[in-house]
Amino acid sequence: MPQESLIYLTKVGEEIGQVVDDLAALRIRVFRDFPYLYDGSFDYEKDYLKPYTQSERSFLFAVYHGQQMVGATTGLPLVDEMLEIRQPFERAPYDLTTIFYFGESLLLPEFRGQGIGHRFFDEREAFARSFHAYTLACFCSVDRPDDHPARPANYRPNDGFWLKRGYRKEPALKATLTWPDIGEDTASPKSMLFWTKKLKE
Repeated sequence: MPQESLIYLTKVGEEIGQVVDDLAALRIRVFRDFPYLYDGSFDYEKDYLKPYTQSERSFLFAVYHGQQMVGATTGLPLVDEMLEIRQPFERAPYDLTTIFYFGESLLLPEFRGQGIGHRFFDEREAFARSFHAYTLACFCSVDRPDDHPARPANYRPNDGFWLKRGYRKEPALKATLTWPDIGEDTASPKSMLFWTKKLKE
């Protein structure tokens, strides 16, 4: 899809509430694919995205094609995230006031391969660095076994991309989130692994 047909939009804090339904719909669509296999619902999304509409320093950078949100990336101070995301850092322990948490990076398949994924990280890192407080960025990803039955034969994890961006995997930092996989009647626990990068020395 040509870049000139895309519209880029930034929302901060409570402004995210203006497009939260678009973000929820995009999350449900993109995270349905492996490795998340998320059988999404707007009820779950309403709770999950609440911190982003309530934090004063939450961040959303979105990509629209016409009226449709086709890509988005988010972040917010770790202290404003849900307990399950904060706990691994509290137990370590880290100073949570110095950490900025990167939420999702979502892009529909037909818009990939144009450098938008790199721009997502550029935008989030620049926003976090605009505050003096944050010296570390982090995000988490679901940890699925290599022999998972739903893993596509051509699946390539994002680890190489994240390493090139300067992030490192932190095996000691793990969280557990619950959601229903496709085909499940109820939510089940998923292991999440964290990646970190220094924003300032």
